[in-house]
Amino acid sequence: MSSVLVVGGTSGIGLEFARMRAGRGDDVVLTGRDAERAGTVAQEIGARGLALDLGRPKEIGAALTGVGRLDHLVIAGVSRDDNKVTEYDIDAALRLVTLKLVGYTEVVHVLQDRLHADSAIVLFGGQAKERPYPGATTVATVNAGVGGLVNTLAVELAPIRVNAVHPGVVGDSPYWQAKPEKVLTTLRTETPTGRLATMADVVDAVDFLLRNGSVNAVELSVDGGWLLG
Repeated sequence: MSSVLVVGGTSGIGLEFARMRAGRGDDVVLTGRDAERAGTVAQEIGARGLALDLGRPKEIGAALTGVGRLDHLVIAGVSRDDNKVTEYDIDAALRLVTLKLVGYTEVVHVLQDRLHADSAIVLFGGQAKERPYPGATTVATVNAGVGGLVNTLAVELAPIRVNAVHPGVVGDSPYWQAKPEKVLTTLRTETPTGRLATMADVVDAVDFLLRNGSVNAVELSVDGGWLLG
């Protein structure tokens, strides 16, 4: 049995990963911004829930006080930011940069003494860093920054392994399921595999990055070759 913390585990891919690991019999803690929701979701899947807001990094240490020794740490917390340089929302940009870069780093900082030589960390980025779209000004920037964060953490925390997963269009995620079918059909035709990535695909990729002892400082794309389309 492994001890697992999923930061941003109350919805989407983070929840699916937490559900999978709890179903495997692991000791899973998941976090969300709202304490009640985190507790409810955690109870449903056989985990423990904590309130943590990556956008408020100075409070992260106190939020993680009850977390003990960890084998696997997954930081999946994201924020959907629509921000164009032509109509720049500074407050929105600051929140996302803080959440994704400062917040992620502070989680690792707080937990470093609870990790051990065989521990592994996976951070979530995204393919907007390679294929930005109108409104992705901040999203593309922070997802690219995740790569730099992976490299520096892998060096500083060695021998602890640190990797990143960069999902493409995840067709069955809540965000993409809300899109018109016409949009999803077009995206499928642009993907060499002819199918969109699924949450199960991303969960499997995260699990691989955590399990394989020789995979370190890797940025793994899970997009069916979408960037080639």
